[in-house]
This record gives sequence, structure tokens and C-alpha cells, in this order.
Amino acid sequence: MRIADLRERLRDLGAQACHEERILRAWCAARPLTHGPRRQPAEDFLPLSVRNGLAAIDADLNGLARLHSVHPGEDGSERLLVSLGDGQMVESVLLPRDGLCISTQVGCAVGCVFCMTGKDGLLRQVESAEMVAQVVLARQRRTVRRVVFMGMGEPSHNLDNVLEAIDLLGTAGAIGHKNLVFSTVGDRRAFERLPQQRVVPALAISLHSTDAELRARLLPRAPQIAPEELVELAEHYACTTGYPIQYQWTLLEGINDSDAEMDGIVRLLSGKYAMMNLIPFNSVEGAGFRRPATERVVEMARSLNRRKILTRLRNSAGQDVDGGCGQLRARAEGKHTLPRGHAARMTFSAR
Repeated sequence: MRIADLRERLRDLGAQACHEERILRAWCAARPLTHGPRRQPAEDFLPLSVRNGLAAIDADLNGLARLHSVHPGEDGSERLLVSLGDGQMVESVLLPRDGLCISTQVGCAVGCVFCMTGKDGLLRQVESAEMVAQVVLARQRRTVRRVVFMGMGEPSHNLDNVLEAIDLLGTAGAIGHKNLVFSTVGDRRAFERLPQQRVVPALAISLHSTDAELRARLLPRAPQIAPEELVELAEHYACTTGYPIQYQWTLLEGINDSDAEMDGIVRLLSGKYAMMNLIPFNSVEGAGFRRPATERVVEMARSLNRRKILTRLRNSAGQDVDGGCGQLRARAEGKHTLPRGHAARMTFSAR
């Protein structure tokens, strides 16, 4: 279901714009659809035809996404395996400090070699109402004030649905626009369309290497945009919106943790309105990759900060439950390991 379909259904019941917005606000807040101000009970505000139709709508909304399993982490996170209406499963992550990471696709077409999500390719798009339903499920468990479109999938490959979900969450969902984060490997369509929206999100870029050839091997089906051009496109977005760009860098031992890569980061990001997030690889059985030693990771972050690149060291939430993106879904479907021989086919060398 798309949010546009839900709005049309409400209008067919006789809802006016004010009725529609009240119902959508209640849904986004994980409250009964009749919920409203105390002095404005539903029977005094919503038309009878709308009230009579809400039970069926509520049932359909509750069927969009259901909790399949919950996996709490020692860091305060909760990884949620979510079953969609057709039985497909996606993952959401409740993060510390009122954050939530949601999925935009079942599977992914980009095929990042270190990520479990894309091993089966793209299975289907997640529709806009299904994205908001992930937020509603999470808000039934705890407060959510920040939503990151960084779970399973590449948001720019499902752009219309993602933008529709962002618009609703930034209005009826009462989430600050800069607290809605669109995470992408980099796509010109996203750079063109995001600034034109009523709700303009913050931007996160999965960079992972400053070497164009190595990045193309790590992200084999990402748009072929050179790192230098990608950073320039992102910097223009930062200047237009006033939001700093968050760069994501999954650290892989012996591949993208070299001093040469650190020099490349300084070269690309010096003077930019940006922050670098270093994320040690979340181990996947059979992946053929390792996370660098803790001492090396800490020194890399310190080195970049000394060289005036704002850098934060982030661990992927839920590492103690083997909950890296795509792992819960794979395990639930009996695909905990990568396909046999996958690691052997990947050959990388540090710069």
C-alpha cells in the first residue's frame, strides 16, 4: 500500500483534509486512528462515514508490518525482524538515543560485497505505507525521533516510495526534517529530486573507498560516479540544505583501512561540510572479510580528527546478536552463510 492509496481511501469515505491529517497523525504516532485532542472526540469531529470505515482501514494498516522476532543488543539497540503482508521479511533497528533504521527494499540490487542484504538481489520494493508501518511498529516499543533510511535496500532505487514516506514522517509523523536521513551509495536522481521536496532530508553517503576502482569492486552495481564527483554533488546538497553530509565507511581489514585511504579521505573532505563515520565490519560467516584490530580503528579515527576531518567511530548496532543488515532475514530463511565459494571469488588489495 502506498500512502497516496490510503489518502484516496479516506477521501472516498468522505474525509476532508483536516480529517485525513488527524487520522494520519494518529497512525504515525502509533495511537488509535480515532485519537485526537481531548476536547475534540472522534464523534464530534470525524464524519460518521469515516468512523464506520476506520475499523477496516485499521486492520489493513496493522497487516502491513508485523513483528516476526526481536533481538535486543547489549548496546541498547533492538533489531527487529519484520514480516510484511505478503510474508516477505525486512529488518528495522531501534537505535540508542531515539533513532530507528528502516528498510526500503526486500533485498538490494547494489550488491555490496560485504553486505548480506544483496546476496539474493532485489526481490521487491517496499511501498511507502510499509515504510511508515515500520516506524509505527517501533513507536509501539519506544520513542522514535530520528529515522534513517539505511536498512535493507538502496533508497534511490525506490525513490517515489521513499520520498512519500519521508513527506508523511516529516509532517504528520512530527519528525524534524534533519532527523530524517536518506542513505545512498550515490545516485544523480536523488541529488536532483531531494532538494525539491516539501520535506528535505539529511543525506548520508556510503563511500567506503576514495579509490574509484576499488569502490567499484566493493559496490559492483552502484552508479559509476567517481568519489571526487560524488563528494562535490554531496557538498552542493549540504550547502543547499544546511545539513552536513554523513559519510559512511565500512572498515575492512587490509582493503580500505590503509594510510593511503586515510590520505584520500583528507584530500576529498578537507573544508567540506561533512562528517565521517568509520564503521568496523560486522562479521558475516563465510564473507572472507575481517574487521581491523580495535587499536587500528581507534588510531584511524584519531588521525582523521587530528587532520581536521570530523570523524566518529560507530559500531553497527546489535553486533553481539550477529544482526548486521540482512543477517536476521538470512538466518530466518536458512541462509546464514554466504553462498559457497563467494569469498574466494573476491580479490582485493589495499592501495
